[in-house]
Amino acid sequence: MKQFVTLIFLLWCSSVWAAPKVITSHALALRGTPKYQKNFTHFDYVNPNASKGGSLTMADIGTYDSFHRFAQRGVAAAGSGTLYDTLMVSSDDEIEVSYALIAEKVEYPEDFTWMIFHLNAKAQFHDAHPITAEDVVFSFNTFFEKGVPQFKQYYKDVTEVLALDKHRVRFSVRESNKEMLLSIASGLNILPKHYWESRDFSEPQTTPPLGSSAYRVKDFKIGQYVIYERVEDYWAADLPVKKGQSNFDIIRYDNYRDDTVALEAFKAGEFDLRQENVSKYWATLYTGPNFDNKYIVREEIPHDIPQGMQALVFNIKKEIFSDPRVREALVYAMDFEWMNKNLFYGQYRRTRSYFQNTQYEAKGLPSSEELKILEPLRGKIPDRVFTEEYQPPVTDGSGNIRKQTRAALKLLKEAGWQVKNKVLSNAKTGKPFEFELLIYSPTMERIAIPVQSNLKRMGITMNIRQVDTTQFTNRMRSRDYDMISRGYSANAYPSTNLKIVWRSDYLDYTYNAAGVQDPAIDALVDGIESAQQDTEALLHYGRAFDRVLQWNFFVIPEWHISKFRVASWDKFKRPAVRPKYSLGIDTWWVDPDKEKKLPKRNVSR
Repeated sequence: MKQFVTLIFLLWCSSVWAAPKVITSHALALRGTPKYQKNFTHFDYVNPNASKGGSLTMADIGTYDSFHRFAQRGVAAAGSGTLYDTLMVSSDDEIEVSYALIAEKVEYPEDFTWMIFHLNAKAQFHDAHPITAEDVVFSFNTFFEKGVPQFKQYYKDVTEVLALDKHRVRFSVRESNKEMLLSIASGLNILPKHYWESRDFSEPQTTPPLGSSAYRVKDFKIGQYVIYERVEDYWAADLPVKKGQSNFDIIRYDNYRDDTVALEAFKAGEFDLRQENVSKYWATLYTGPNFDNKYIVREEIPHDIPQGMQALVFNIKKEIFSDPRVREALVYAMDFEWMNKNLFYGQYRRTRSYFQNTQYEAKGLPSSEELKILEPLRGKIPDRVFTEEYQPPVTDGSGNIRKQTRAALKLLKEAGWQVKNKVLSNAKTGKPFEFELLIYSPTMERIAIPVQSNLKRMGITMNIRQVDTTQFTNRMRSRDYDMISRGYSANAYPSTNLKIVWRSDYLDYTYNAAGVQDPAIDALVDGIESAQQDTEALLHYGRAFDRVLQWNFFVIPEWHISKFRVASWDKFKRPAVRPKYSLGIDTWWVDPDKEKKLPKRNVSR
């Protein structure tokens, strides 16, 4: 009997010793340690003493028909995505680090199989109703059951969401998954159950919903403008993660159908601040009396923020673009050097990577560590992944692209196309090579026309179809396009979010713009997911993944610029330090003395 008791005791001790350590913290970091310690008072990039007051008016191009940006249809109003707070909030000078907001602290084991969020008892919605664990559970279940399909697919391994009591909620996952738990912490908008349980979450909403953030809707006219007012009794205003931010009493967005009209409205004083994305405008149109009199400040602010793959994206589900040789051939039609010199005033650099401006950009030939990842995929990925460094075609900038045209036609001939009477036709069917580029911006047409002209020299007809933002969104969602002007968002590092964009089982979701279904790419995405906690392995997986995407020619890569081009009416002040990964407008404030020196303006149409 004594031996039996001893055995039971030893087994109990073994189970206790084997249990993973439970950690309680104010912050979460995907890798490394958080920059800001438990008792920090504010982020380094804010002025904690910034004055509150004044207004910020900006432009939004296009229209809107909903305040519910999470609905499965409709176009949401500018700023409507910030009506709800999240459990934790990311800092803008770190990558994937979050700090306490609605949740005042988190509790989790070292193996990250679950996480308990301890809610701040002071957290409340705009109607003073407290934010409880029930709201958190309701929010996750609502997004899972009625939100966009990719939410359900991404979080399918969440096995339980349980309210332990009024202020504690536990998320459990099927197996260790730190990144997924971190994405819940900073990405799950917490909805008021008492508001949404009687409404259809999947449908657009033309009245402002009940929110919880620093701003709420004050006034609006659907499709024309929306005005947000600062919530004076905002419960989180003095928390370290909110100190020195949300300084404007009023934030207004005016809707303009055309960007050129919006620019003239800005110069006339109808709104306060503009970030310029069109190089021609920046180089030639930011002039006039208000610039001469220093009423408008024009700035170029350098940064090294990761850049997205802005591009013309092929829909490879269309037969005409199913052959990678065809896609590669069409890349030759973009004469970036000529465009940069004649259209962009030399302001841009060519984008070549899906991890532009990061260490994960694939350069040179694969390293030995990358080859260990790529060799098992040999024969399933382009051979040039192993033998060549990818670079977009380079011209002399003269506009003469005979050499590039010859290379393109050679590829097209190999793919079964031939030129007859100056028209490129399918050698078997005789059908001419003709397709449509879908755009929504007039400025994009200016960029597309030189590509259209170069394609015409190859015997190819590219029709340019410009539609409004609503039609563009609807056609994008239904994948009703041959080619689209869109691209892929910036990746600071290879995250598990890449599966939403590239993995085969996410094909039906709009993030997979090219329509990729490729087992080799699936394998690389899975490898990236498994390497999230291994910094060295992730580096090699990221570069290997970048190479495979580059050599598949899913896009015609465009360009990027590593600076903010900002013009503003001279009434703002801002902190001495800019956040590393954003412009930080939310940390600016209005200086009444500077504003008094400006001429009287009409900033509310």
